[in-house]
Amino acid sequence: MSQQKRFTQRLTSYYLWYTLLFFIFLIVLTILEKEGVPRVWIGYLFMFATIVIYAGIGLVSRTSDIAEYYVAGRRVPAVFNGMATAADWMSAASFLSLAGGLYLQGFEGLAYIIGWTGGFCLVAMLIAPYIRKFGQYTIADFLGTRFAGKPNTNMVRILAVLATVFISFIYVVAQIYGVGLITSRFTGVDFSVGIFLGLASILVCSFLGGMRAVTWTQVSQYIIIVIAFMIPVAWLSAKHTDNPFPQISYGAFLPELAKKEAQFDNSAKEKEVRNIYKLRADEYDKKIQQLPESWESGRAELQKNLDELKAGNGSLIAIKTASRALASYSASPADARNSWAEARNSYLQKSRSGFAQYTPYAAKDKAESDIKRNNFMALVLCLMMGTAALPHVLTRYYTTPSVTESRDSVFWSLFFIMLLYITIPSLAILVKYDIYNSLVGSEFSKLPSWVTYWANIDKLNPLVSITDINKDGIVQLAEIVLDGDIIVLATPEIAGLPYVVSGLVAAGGLAAALSTADGLLLTISNSLSHDIYYKIIDPTASTQKRVTISKLLLLVVALVAAYVASLKPADILSLVGAAFSVGASTLFPALILGIFWKRANRQGAIAGIITGFFICVFYMVFTHPLFGGSPDNQWWHIAPISAGVFGVPAGFVAMVAISLMTPAPDQHTVELIDYIRAP
Repeated sequence: MSQQKRFTQRLTSYYLWYTLLFFIFLIVLTILEKEGVPRVWIGYLFMFATIVIYAGIGLVSRTSDIAEYYVAGRRVPAVFNGMATAADWMSAASFLSLAGGLYLQGFEGLAYIIGWTGGFCLVAMLIAPYIRKFGQYTIADFLGTRFAGKPNTNMVRILAVLATVFISFIYVVAQIYGVGLITSRFTGVDFSVGIFLGLASILVCSFLGGMRAVTWTQVSQYIIIVIAFMIPVAWLSAKHTDNPFPQISYGAFLPELAKKEAQFDNSAKEKEVRNIYKLRADEYDKKIQQLPESWESGRAELQKNLDELKAGNGSLIAIKTASRALASYSASPADARNSWAEARNSYLQKSRSGFAQYTPYAAKDKAESDIKRNNFMALVLCLMMGTAALPHVLTRYYTTPSVTESRDSVFWSLFFIMLLYITIPSLAILVKYDIYNSLVGSEFSKLPSWVTYWANIDKLNPLVSITDINKDGIVQLAEIVLDGDIIVLATPEIAGLPYVVSGLVAAGGLAAALSTADGLLLTISNSLSHDIYYKIIDPTASTQKRVTISKLLLLVVALVAAYVASLKPADILSLVGAAFSVGASTLFPALILGIFWKRANRQGAIAGIITGFFICVFYMVFTHPLFGGSPDNQWWHIAPISAGVFGVPAGFVAMVAISLMTPAPDQHTVELIDYIRAP
């Protein structure tokens, strides 16, 4: 028996024991809950135990060997690399936000599932085998070598590193935000403190053992992710249908949900609430029309209110509230226009009668339906090409023993991702069914405890908001506002499941966020240390020095990302979507043409990377209110998240045009392409 086979068998044995012990741990916690152990202690045990497991694996796997630290010694079996890649892939966006996106958007949310899974098909066919055959450490290393040119220059390498850092940083901020959300939920600490607590556990893994520690930790995290997601959904399915396989049973609920939504749509009370939203939208529209006078009068009104409270000995709480309102008031008429326009559009959206979410591209007319279809297809394409260009995913295929195993590991990656992705729609549908039946139509005086709990997690930006808009004391569907990021975390409480299931789901969400954050931080630090420090600054650096530099850079990047995440820049799904569009626009053309078109040269790659990046970022800034842009600036009504549909073609065109206008690559480069493309 070969050494690799013995290694695979030993790993299989370890992880089977790990899975068995985790189930025993779940059973013990269930017994403790029944015996009356406080819920908060069960939450602490879940968080503490899982983080200790990851830290333990990180400590055991610590290394200073360069091949082990960068690519886990290139000996990770295909099945385990598939599990590690799936965990790396199952980010906070997939675990926390995707079901929420499907819950809120219906059919349109399927674009994420189709795009992300389709992207792995591109990885398998177009990229993974070739970068494994190349056999170095980073994606920037491949692009830098492929487009070195004569005389040798590091320009493409530097651009690829900058792109890697930019893309991965956006992505890692979203993961750390998810870590903060879960940690604050289950420990009761402030959101910002929760972020830095979670960061400590991320660093224990990636800081000590690099890719070796991250790989074996991610395999253990995938096991927790899949168990944590499957148990509550199977429980929900069995509760409503007596069938524990939600992937089969949830389709029966679609006609019932469509019927209920039609009833809500025609309800007099729902129409009353929607009319109030319309009036509020009109008020904001009026204020926008009267700028800058409306901004000045609004500020003066808030200042007058604060002065009166201070002069009249108002309560401390009232004075603090008034001070906060004044401090958060728009700094200028331009800021007021953007924030009021956002509020107006939000109220307008709520004021409109709904369409069946299960009908593709449902809209009031064909023109609007076409816009929805175009955005759906644009998002799918961006996510597919972004997946095929994400550095932290592609780096995983450097860790397999051979080119054949890199192909096999893409198959296993897709298989392990599929287990969750075919279950996510069923969770969204089952939770919606539960809310429609248990919450809509209930009395405000008898709201379930989970509503209050989640509303108080973040009082400035409530994750749950149920307000009696028409003052009738009854909850209407239009009065319920749920943040998509909490659908999965709140599922056990919404469905009335035992608290131990809530802890399990939180542990799964934490595993998803930590596994991706580990991979992303390592990708950033390795790219900077290997491609900038070793390849450009100090080519004579010892292996020990290179690993030390990588660890220091990882620490710095992690702290900066945690600080940015504490500012709550956007919802998780939006941040991740932006990373995919930028990744597709910047790296996808260079990777594809670098592998399959021998005529592509250094000058073309530089032009393609820069053009794709700037077109994509320009479109996002030009059209997204968060950056001061306006939706009115959209080209063909394409949403900012899909900016890659403009960036990718621009990158391809620039790369082809400039390559044809400049000298062909040298013989050495052509031989490199022949080598990586040989079977």
